[in-house]
Amino acid sequence: MRILVTNDDGINAHGLKVCEQIAREISDDVWVIAPEHDQSGVSHSLSLNDPLRLRQIGERHYAVKGTPTDCVIMGARHVLPEPPELVISGVNRGRNAAEDVLYSGTVAAAKEACVLGIPSFALSQAYTSANKQQPHWNTATTHASGIIRRVLKAGIPRDVLVNVNFPDCTPGAVKGVSVASQGKRDQQLLHIDARHDGRGNPYFWIAYARGGVRPTGRDGTDLYALADNRIAVTPLRLDLTDEPFMNKLAPLFG
Repeated sequence: MRILVTNDDGINAHGLKVCEQIAREISDDVWVIAPEHDQSGVSHSLSLNDPLRLRQIGERHYAVKGTPTDCVIMGARHVLPEPPELVISGVNRGRNAAEDVLYSGTVAAAKEACVLGIPSFALSQAYTSANKQQPHWNTATTHASGIIRRVLKAGIPRDVLVNVNFPDCTPGAVKGVSVASQGKRDQQLLHIDARHDGRGNPYFWIAYARGGVRPTGRDGTDLYALADNRIAVTPLRLDLTDEPFMNKLAPLFG
């Protein structure tokens, strides 16, 4: 099986090495194509107004001066001798649950593979402020390949990608796997962090409170699974149509 590994944290991110290790547990035909620099939060952006720069850094290892979406397209349409049979994106440093999937470059890379008709997974490792610099990467390496194999054996429907989040705990502390729906975060946790530089000029960070907050809403979501030290496996569809509301709107317009 030919596997393309990518991410949004950049070619030098430790999580990319972790993702490559996971891929090599599944196949020995692994290619790594990742952004030259950190592209976290770029979502499904395409570089339409700038040229893509491709740099080979090793055998079957390439850096692209572009977005995660660019990397998947570059790999599938140019670099690999034949399109990949599987795309694994990650392992992201930090979870990609709830509304994160709308912003995440990690999820977007898997989404682009899905657009191209390639089965794909987005992998993310949760952390808290206490272990931000050293997340429990071995939790992902211990459990990821087994999950990927089982899902591939069952078969992934066309136009569906699989988002996998690993909890912030050691591998042995994982309580199991939850097939979960996409959660919804308490938006009161989103805030603007206002600061001043050395010259007294204001600047701002978009900030999100992490850790220590029990998820709101219903159980059975990715947020609840992670809070309970369970791996969250969430299938995501490309089709964003809300059919119930579409059916309600239809009579209004004849």
